Amino acid sequence: MWPSCSPDFLFWHTCLNVLERLHNVNVALRKIVCMLKPTKEIIHDPETGAMKINTITTFKNFSMDFNIGKEFTEDLRIVDGRTCQTTVDWDGDKLVCVQRGEKEGRGWTHWLEGDKLHLEMRVQGVAAKQVFKKAE
Repeated sequence: MWPSCSPDFLFWHTCLNVLERLHNVNVALRKIVCMLKPTKEIIHDPETGAMKINTITTFKNFSMDFNIGKEFTEDLRIVDGRTCQTTVDWDGDKLVCVQRGEKEGRGWTHWLEGDKLHLEMRVQGVAAKQVFKKAE
C-alpha cells in the first residue's frame, strides 16, 4: 500500500496529456506541452502528512507543497491562470486531489501499479491520463 511505503519516488513521463485543451491554453503552448517528458518527484513524510510533488521539465517546473487531508489555496497561475481550494487525501492506496474553483469536477488521482505511477486528471467530466515509469 502506497501510504506506508518509502517516502521518495522518482518517475519519468511516458505518455501525452490532452487535458490542456480544457484550460484555454493556446495551440502553440499545447504542442510544446505534449512534447515534454516531465520527471515527477514525490516526497512524503508519513509521520507528519507533509508531501511535496515536483514536476520538472525543460520548459517549466511546478511544485506543490501540502499536508494530507488539509485544504489549502493552490496557486495554478503557472499552469492555467487560476487559483483554487485544494484538498489531497488518501483513498485506500490512491492519492486523490479535489480542486474547488471555476471549473467543476476538477482534480487528479495518483496510484502505483508495479513500477509505474499513474496520474488521471479530471475536469468537467473529461479525463486525461499520464503514466510514469520509475527512474533507475
